[in-house]
Formats: sequence, C-alpha cells, structure tokens
Amino acid sequence: MHSQKTPKNGLISKMVLQAVGKVLRKSKPKTNGKKPPAEEKKQYMEPEFTKIRVVDFDLKELVVLPREIDLNEWLASNTTTFFNLINLQYSTISEFCTGDTCQAMTACSTIYYWYDERGKKTKCTAPQYVDFVMSLCQKLVTDEEIFPTKYGKEFPNSFESLVKKICRYLFHVLAHLYWAHFKETVALDLQGHLNTLYAHFIVFVREFNLVDPKEISIMDDLSKVLCTPAPPPAPVPASSASAPSPSSENHVTER
Repeated sequence: MHSQKTPKNGLISKMVLQAVGKVLRKSKPKTNGKKPPAEEKKQYMEPEFTKIRVVDFDLKELVVLPREIDLNEWLASNTTTFFNLINLQYSTISEFCTGDTCQAMTACSTIYYWYDERGKKTKCTAPQYVDFVMSLCQKLVTDEEIFPTKYGKEFPNSFESLVKKICRYLFHVLAHLYWAHFKETVALDLQGHLNTLYAHFIVFVREFNLVDPKEISIMDDLSKVLCTPAPPPAPVPASSASAPSPSSENHVTER
C-alpha cells in the first residue's frame, strides 16, 4: 500500500508538488482560435528562462528513499504524483496542442510512436499520443492490484517494470511540452513550474534508474542546467556584517 506517513523530506516533496499543482490549476489559457506560431528551437535553453524555478534547493534531497519507507511505497507515491502534475501541466496548453499544430508526437528530432497492447506501431498526433499515455497511466495507478492502497496488500512482481513504463511515457510528454509548447508556457508565466517539475522528475528517475539514460539523452542539455544545484550564496564578510550602518549609529538628540 502507499498510504503511510512520510518523514520530513517526503513531506517537503509533497508540499513542493502541491504548490506547483495549485498554481497550474489556476492557469488554463483562453483560446483565441488562432494557430500558435512555430516553436523556435530550444528557446527553453535561454538563460533568462532556465534560471526561473519555483524552488532553489537541491532536489536530490527530496527523492532519496527515506529510511522508514518501503521502496515500492515510495515509488508508488511519487509516480502517482508526477502523473497527476504532468497531466495538469499539459492541460494548461492542451488547447494549443491539436492535430493541426502537432501532427506527430515530437521532441527535438525524435518522433514517438504509440505501441498498443499487441505491439502494433502507430504514428499519431501529439494530442492522441498524450491521451493514450494519460489513459494508460490513469488505468495503472488506480488499479488496486498494481498500486495497492489497502493495508496488507502486496505490490505485484511486475510493479517496477510498470513504473518504468509510466515514467518513460511521462518523459515523452515533458519533452514535447518543452519542444513544441514552451512559448505558450512562457505566455502563461508557468516556465518556472515546468522547470521545477521537469528537474524534480529527472532527479527522481535517475535516482531509481527508472528510465534508460539513452531515452532521456535528447534533453540532456536541459537536464544538465536544471538538475545542477544552484551554488550557495556567497558568505557575507565578517567586517561588513559587524560594521554598524549609518542608521544604527548613536546620535545625540537635542531637546
């Protein structure tokens, strides 16, 4: 099951993700009936955008398995939360992701094809692909036999492989958001939330080896920038810290 209480870092992780979700829910764009302009290549790599985050601490601390928590519990809780937030992030620009604007599910120079349960390969539009992804993820994370929530219910032997499948598909959605819809994200002032969500997700899947590095290599340039902890602020020199400011000096007041 995955309903146990988490320690401090688990609570902080949930608080960060909940804060992101709260803002995203308020940011559904209004459609103007116009086709959005073609996305410029890697606008998301410009420093003015990569520096924008919701949090500025080391995300590694949020994903490390707490001592008191079972591994499968931790994977289940985080995977479910990432599914919900990535689905929510996509919904903010879904009106601009249509069969006309996104005739294929692309990211960088990669086209993603959908494979059904029989392994049949299908090229589909981006909104169709995302719908397939979210429908599959919803089906899996709400299946009590796969993601048990009741006390004493065991995780299946296939649990880890299914989590890896979910994470792989969720990465495709994130990559498409950056590649095809970053302008809309910036227009909504949600680039900081997307950056934080992406960095948190990448740090998480790397920590537990949930996605093949080759799979996510197409976004390595962004991952390198966003997943590197920001340097700590420079310490204040002792002399300047102890020196009194003009306003704090003693003054004689005439009476």
